[in-house]
Amino acid sequence: MFYVLTKIFWLFVQPSSLSVLLLLIGFGVLAATRKRRLGFGLAGLGFVLLLAGGFLPVGNYFVYPLEERFADVKLPAPREPVTGIIILGGFEDGWVSEGRPGLAINEAAERLTEGVRLARRYPGAKVVFTGGVGGLIGSGSDAAGPVGQFLEDSGIAPDRIVLEDKARNTFENGKYAKALLKPQKTDRWLLVTSAYHMPRSVGVFEALGFHVTAAPVDFRTRDERDLVRMFASIPAGLERFDLGVREWIGLLGYWLTGRTKRLLPGPARQRA
Repeated sequence: MFYVLTKIFWLFVQPSSLSVLLLLIGFGVLAATRKRRLGFGLAGLGFVLLLAGGFLPVGNYFVYPLEERFADVKLPAPREPVTGIIILGGFEDGWVSEGRPGLAINEAAERLTEGVRLARRYPGAKVVFTGGVGGLIGSGSDAAGPVGQFLEDSGIAPDRIVLEDKARNTFENGKYAKALLKPQKTDRWLLVTSAYHMPRSVGVFEALGFHVTAAPVDFRTRDERDLVRMFASIPAGLERFDLGVREWIGLLGYWLTGRTKRLLPGPARQRA
């Protein structure tokens, strides 16, 4: 139920949707009532949100601080023991993969490529993929099979690969991975996910008893200069705006519901 409610909630409150809804409601008020001030106010607010979120670097103000949280964490040396490499799903396009041969991937594909690189750097580590079929509309088939095949084709021995195909969100990634891996206090796990998503992911896995070292990838900002760089199109800006707001809402929601112990997990508990 929590999963479904969060999906429905986000469908309406994400900035891109909210701006359009405000415009529609505003125009509806103008057309159906005499409350012109209210109608113009709502429509104006939606228009400003659409333009500001689309062209101005508003989204980067949400994403950049999240990406910086673990940007300087150092990975273990190649000869140091690493129990496993946990790759969070979200880079696979199950809808396309279901109708096409091979594994279809999206803009978060660096999660997979970095996972393969780390698997070669630490040849004794398990390679864990966790990700099920998420989304309420058109999510396609599960990706565990195609991802597993891709890992094998990349030269990773089958006995090193662990696939988890039930998780629909970050909390379930950790929950189901824990059931499969049964982490011990002496274990060292590398956690691979997008940099903006790393704080929430680390918080979840720590709360579930994993000792993880962050291996952030898929950075969407370069540095602080992106805080003053405008977007070239409204869709690009709104996509970044949605991404950042969603992650901050996720952090708050996970903290309030006890899924993480810290509101904004950071590298304080990380060790190389």
